[in-house]
Amino acid sequence: MLSSINWSNPWLVAGVLNSVLLAIAFLIPKKLLTTAGYFHAWILGVLVWGTLGWQGYTIVMFYFFTGSAVTRVGIKQKEAEGIAEKRSGKRGPENVWGSALVATICAVLTLFFPEPIQQLLLLGYVASFCTKLSDTSASEVGKAYGKRTFLITTLQPVARGTEGAISLEGTIAGIIASVAIAFLGWGVGIISLTGVIWCVIAAFVATNLESVIGATLQSEFDWLTNEIVNIINTLIGAVVAILLALSTSIVMA
Repeated sequence: MLSSINWSNPWLVAGVLNSVLLAIAFLIPKKLLTTAGYFHAWILGVLVWGTLGWQGYTIVMFYFFTGSAVTRVGIKQKEAEGIAEKRSGKRGPENVWGSALVATICAVLTLFFPEPIQQLLLLGYVASFCTKLSDTSASEVGKAYGKRTFLITTLQPVARGTEGAISLEGTIAGIIASVAIAFLGWGVGIISLTGVIWCVIAAFVATNLESVIGATLQSEFDWLTNEIVNIINTLIGAVVAILLALSTSIVMA
C-alpha cells in the first residue's frame, strides 16, 4: 500500500509530515503554541512545504524554534515586570499569521509567476522572516537585558517594554538574528549571498520602522494590534529587500 503512494508529491509529503509533527507536539508536555495555534501552524507548514519544499520549511522552522527560545529569555524577570508575552510566550493563531502571513503569500505566489519574479518572491520570503526574527530578538533581549532603553522617536529614556523602545543590546541581538536566518536562506539555496545583504538591511530598516509605528501610531488606533503591526513590519521587510534587489539589477543592466 505504502509503495503505491506517490511520495514525490510535495503536498502529500507536506500533509503527512506536518500531521506527524502535530501529533508529536500534542504529546510533548511543554507546549510552544496553543491548541488552535498548532492547527494554524499545520496549515502554514503544509503551504510552505507544498510550495517551497524542505528549503522553505527549514526557514520557517528555524524562525519558530529560535523565536520561541528568545521569547523565553529572562521570562521570570519579564513576567515580574509585566512586560512578558501573554500566555508565557505560547503562540496562538494570531501570532502564527502575524509573523508568517507575508512569507506565506510570497511562497504561494511562486506557483503563479516565472523564474525572475520567483527569485524576488523567495527573497521576500526570507526577508520577512529575517525581519520578524530580528524584531522578536531585539524586543525580547532588550526587555531582558537592555541597560538603557530609549524611545526611538525622541531618544528619551523610557522603561523597558515600552512600545517603540530600543536598546543597544536589543539592536545587536536583532542584527545577529537577521544575519543567522539570512545565511540559512543562502545555505539551503533559496537566496544568493547578495540576497543575504539585502535581507539584513531590510530587516534592520523594517524593525526600526516597526518601533516608530509602536511609538507613534499604535496607541492611537485600537485596530493596530501587535499582530497587525507584525504583518506591516514583515511586509516592509519583504518589500525593502525586493526593491534593493531590483535597484541593483537596474543599475547593473
